[in-house]
Amino acid sequence: MSKQYETVIGLEVHVELATKTKIFCGCSTAFGAAPNTQTCPVCTGMPGSLPVLNRKVLEYAIAVGLAANCEITRYAKFDRKNYFYPDNPQNYQISQLYLPICRNGWVEIETKKGGLKKVGIHEIHMEEDAGKLIHDEWEDCSLVDYNRSGVPLIEIVSEPDMRSAEEVIAYLEKLRLLIQYLGASDCKLQEGSMRADVNLSVREVGTKQFGTRTEMKNLNSFKAISRAIAGETERQIDLIEAGERVIQETRRWDDTQGESYAMRSKEDAQDYRYFPDPDLVPVAVSDEMLEKIRAAQPEFRNEKMQRYREEFGIPDYDIEIITESKHMADLFEAATAICGQPKKVSNWLLGETLRLMKETETDAQDLRFSPEHLAKLIWLADKKLITGSVAKEVFEVMFEENVDPERYVEEMGLKTVNDEGSLRKTIAEVIAANPQSVADYRSGKEKAIGFLVGQTMKAMKGKADPAAVNQILREEIVK
Repeated sequence: MSKQYETVIGLEVHVELATKTKIFCGCSTAFGAAPNTQTCPVCTGMPGSLPVLNRKVLEYAIAVGLAANCEITRYAKFDRKNYFYPDNPQNYQISQLYLPICRNGWVEIETKKGGLKKVGIHEIHMEEDAGKLIHDEWEDCSLVDYNRSGVPLIEIVSEPDMRSAEEVIAYLEKLRLLIQYLGASDCKLQEGSMRADVNLSVREVGTKQFGTRTEMKNLNSFKAISRAIAGETERQIDLIEAGERVIQETRRWDDTQGESYAMRSKEDAQDYRYFPDPDLVPVAVSDEMLEKIRAAQPEFRNEKMQRYREEFGIPDYDIEIITESKHMADLFEAATAICGQPKKVSNWLLGETLRLMKETETDAQDLRFSPEHLAKLIWLADKKLITGSVAKEVFEVMFEENVDPERYVEEMGLKTVNDEGSLRKTIAEVIAANPQSVADYRSGKEKAIGFLVGQTMKAMKGKADPAAVNQILREEIVK
């Protein structure tokens, strides 16, 4: 009988915080700048430069800790983690080992079977990011960009409580939503503002002792994380079944090849030679500061979903999609407050908005159109000042450029034509040009009227009221 194995997973999640400046200096954190243009003596590790903690980093870290049910450390310190890589200009990273800002928390996830499970959070600590190595294959060399050096991070270290890729993704989704709702980070995996390292081991089902774990890096999407977990689980089981030993090491996942390879042996804390940073004073969190941050906590997704059911009466499916993004939820609420039509706002967000987001690969938080303009578009369509097809055409422009729909409709001459004489003239031309469809309708083929409506709308360039077109067509055909 073959042995049954269980996967044991813990995560180290790095999140870049949404501060405008770095953790210990005044350099910008803006993404996408030219290499080495956002640096100074502090973040490039120049001798004699002294770090000063960015207060906003501390506030964000505490806010995330409170959202994740953590104990807040009232007297925290920074430590130096020593290692030697080209992207680490000081040859150490300022982090927290002994007194991290948050400890002993948890978040609740929904399991595949529909139940709820708590995933423990061992700690959350503040630290600075390293620079970025860019490998130039043409010149066969590596270049270093220090713009990212000193960008503020929190590292969220889970307990080894997850047992499958599904639970890992559910946990990451929960963290991402909490942090986005707080405004602490945009959590964009593709830009590296949220990164996960997977610590994984396997053991026989029923065994209490953990197996030897490996850590996998280079995971920048949920799909890559799922594939990496499946691949590493299989690799470790194959080793054990062959009587070989799993080596504790750091591995890099290659998503293109679908396999991982060893980078280096996995370090323990003593290998980094941690010691308290002598240039930074301890952090004392006062009662006043803690209560101020606690009072500023937003309405999170679960609370928002419940309120939407009671206040707006839209379907649960709509609520789930809208609240997956705080920005979309804010758009929904603001537009609804203006036009008073929650279902119509929801329809635009779940219909045309999601379609265009998919086509243009746009994140919800990067949507550019304003709630005022969405509400105005709904009003224009409700008043039959524009047709449904024109509304969709206008929305596409609004999606790209956030134009004022009312002004755009005026400038482009897109208002619905309510001139009955002009409409009857066009319908007469359509009837004359399509005798077979007219004959089909007269012989009882109801579908023929749809074709004739379409031809009329085409002739009117979509600027006629379809209901009026339908009515006049029927009148004219039976004359």
